[in-house]
Amino acid sequence: MYAARDLGHAQRRLVVFYQHRADAAMPGLTRLAQTVSAWQDEVLAFHTTHLSNGPTEAMNLLIKKVKRVGHGFRNIDNYRLRLLLHCGVEGEAPRAVRHRGRPRLVA
Repeated sequence: MYAARDLGHAQRRLVVFYQHRADAAMPGLTRLAQTVSAWQDEVLAFHTTHLSNGPTEAMNLLIKKVKRVGHGFRNIDNYRLRLLLHCGVEGEAPRAVRHRGRPRLVA
């Protein structure tokens, strides 16, 4: 569907997909069709904007993987450096602001 030439072609391919789903008695395919139908406007928007949130999702997945493999970082600077290393950032990126505890209320 993403390989369609234009928006109209993509819409026709979706109709063919929905018809194929109706002809096949497969629960997995039915569930997939429901998900695609729920996100149809967003999926078709790709053909008008040519933008995707794929790079953002890939970065989020990489960050979660680094956190999981690190078994929890206690030092925010080490965590930050590990993320920069895995994300391919060269040079020094802006430092994260460290917050210690809750702000104190002065009465």
